[in-house]
Amino acid sequence: MPVAIITGASKGLGRALAGALAARGWDLVLDARGATALREAAESVAGHGTRVRALPGDVTDAGHRAALVAAAGRLGGVDLLVSNASALGAEPLVRLAELPLEGLRRALEVNVVAALGLVQEALPLLRLAPAGAVIAVSSDAAAEAYGTWGGYGASKAALDQLAAVLAVEEPGLRVWVVDPGDMATGLYAAAVPGDDDPRPAPDTVVPAFLRLLGERPASGRYGAPALVAER
Repeated sequence: MPVAIITGASKGLGRALAGALAARGWDLVLDARGATALREAAESVAGHGTRVRALPGDVTDAGHRAALVAAAGRLGGVDLLVSNASALGAEPLVRLAELPLEGLRRALEVNVVAALGLVQEALPLLRLAPAGAVIAVSSDAAAEAYGTWGGYGASKAALDQLAAVLAVEEPGLRVWVVDPGDMATGLYAAAVPGDDDPRPAPDTVVPAFLRLLGERPASGRYGAPALVAER
């Protein structure tokens, strides 16, 4: 069975993707900071018969990242690494003039430094996989200038660039940056509390990720809504 590591897997997009991969026979190593929510997510996908290892912890902790990769290795390797865990930098979001620098550092540590650290840890196993792939979950805020989204957007822009360079340096892998588009998630609610505009559920964009895994297009940046619409 192929093995995937998914960070930020206790809710939202991470949990929805874990369920979809489990239904297709993938074994999973799941990460999140909240132990209770992560255990519930793992139990919800384990019913598919997949092997699931749920490791609560912070992706900024090098020891935790090593434990995630070691758990995947015991399951058979790493075929897919999904960097989905994210930090906003401020909750709710604020203008750059008020953005706490500690918040910006946290966003960069979670969204960029930890993502690269996990890739570095997993690379030996990814290179051995018959179809190794890395997915970096990005945002349109990485490419567009939206008021109050500056810190978060800057961190995702940095993640995009790291992924683009990784694709050049590791031509044997697929490295996809995916902008999932607007979604109804806890992250968005924390970013913009009180915004009641309807947004798609995370599971509606999961088919875009499955399409990438099934068709294996060239490494690059993809918008999930467009991938779903083209099906």
